[in-house]
Amino acid sequence: MLLLRSGSCPSRWRKVVSAAIVCGPMVLAACTVGPDFAPPAPPSGGYTRESAPAAAIGGGGIAGTGQRFEPGRDIPGEWWKLFHSKTIDALVAEAVAKHPDIAAGQAALRAARETALAAQGSLLPQASFAGNQQRLGVSPAQSGLRGSGSVFDLSGTSVSISYALDVFGGERRKIEGLEAGADLQRLELEATQLSLTANVVNTIISDASLRAQIAATNDIIRSETEQRDLLQRQFQLGAVAQTDVLLQDSNLAQAKAGLPALEKQFAQNRNQLMAYLGRLPSEDRGEHVTLDELKLPGRLPLSLPSALVRQRPDVAAAEATLHQSNAQIGVATANMLPKVNLSASWGSQALSPAELFGAHTAAWSLASSVGQPIFQGGALLHDREAAIARRDEAAARYRSTVIRAFQNVADALRAIQADAKALVAQTEAETAAARSLDIARSQYKAGGTTWTTVLTADQAYQNTRIARVKAQAQRFADTTALMQALGGGWWNRVDETREAEPRPLGEALGGN
Repeated sequence: MLLLRSGSCPSRWRKVVSAAIVCGPMVLAACTVGPDFAPPAPPSGGYTRESAPAAAIGGGGIAGTGQRFEPGRDIPGEWWKLFHSKTIDALVAEAVAKHPDIAAGQAALRAARETALAAQGSLLPQASFAGNQQRLGVSPAQSGLRGSGSVFDLSGTSVSISYALDVFGGERRKIEGLEAGADLQRLELEATQLSLTANVVNTIISDASLRAQIAATNDIIRSETEQRDLLQRQFQLGAVAQTDVLLQDSNLAQAKAGLPALEKQFAQNRNQLMAYLGRLPSEDRGEHVTLDELKLPGRLPLSLPSALVRQRPDVAAAEATLHQSNAQIGVATANMLPKVNLSASWGSQALSPAELFGAHTAAWSLASSVGQPIFQGGALLHDREAAIARRDEAAARYRSTVIRAFQNVADALRAIQADAKALVAQTEAETAAARSLDIARSQYKAGGTTWTTVLTADQAYQNTRIARVKAQAQRFADTTALMQALGGGWWNRVDETREAEPRPLGEALGGN
């Protein structure tokens, strides 16, 4: 940079700087290279081959209520309240407030937003101030005087201004990409929260199901034990054969064998629930619900297919990734074009601080530069081609995410319909198996059948009872799956970004 000295700061220096500040925005708006981003059009297809999904039947009572879909109805932000359980509401709120993944997502979002804001500074002139104080010794050779040198103080101040004109929009494309990245972090936070809330609800439902299965198994064991004791007394009196007692012992042993597996699954499920709540396994306070407490919603909201791509956080995140990669094409293109820089500085140097702003101490400079890459071995061209390829990759992944989203909704709709029928069938099977067992026992007492027939009927009843409990829980899980597949209503919450202040390190690490 050429430095010109003069007795004072000339007026043309001020004019040049003023012109750069005033005209800079007009220059910036002149051109932005690279493709402008446009959100992909939503798919025109539906969730199923039918024009509208059929309602799910229900048998009432333990067989569950019927459910019908309401296309176009919005999804509540706290969709889990459809089950009308205060325990679920409290546990979901605790998970959202305390799970480390949510806190990590919030911090990542803050970092992405601050990075995007920091990058905006590149569009404005950069100014800096410097001051210095030196004591210098000059040798006779340097001073040009034989036999003598000099020692003196030198004070100086300077103000520098630089301005990199974003003529082709490379910086603006970079900022656009960073803002898309911040949006991506926001949507990934929403996806994390949706996954967490769905997992909490599903784990609570599994907990209720396993409790019911364990209770049913214990009831069966008590019944089989009583029957074994009865047969043992009858055998001692000579009323039944020892074979019948041994068969009953085997049946009782089979019933007991299934209990440890259920208890292990139950314990691991509780540990998983504690992890979702941000607790250690030892901090389990025993909160739970029963299947009978939960209410199956009879009216289910069903978003329009055209709205799904805006509601699903994973689809919206894939779109943000596409936007981000699209902006990088503009950055790579701008790197191939000229760069224009303006700079100016004004300062003062004197032998003492008191003389700094005297008439003959000013020093100033004005400079401009233009740089154009000429030969980079094809690196810049290939960087741009790579950016285009990454954009195409993001576009393909976006389409894949959309297809998976529609598949998730279609699967949930079919599951709700099929599992409603399955619960009705399992309830009827349990009722029939119980009736068959009663008849077999009555006939055995009357001598009309063998104990093998009774055992067969008994095993059938055990299986149908456990299967009915599983089918009952599955209907609640299907409703959860549909709410998750439709996006979970995060757009109806006011806390989707959770602009919390940074926490102290000890608190962030989980300390008190």
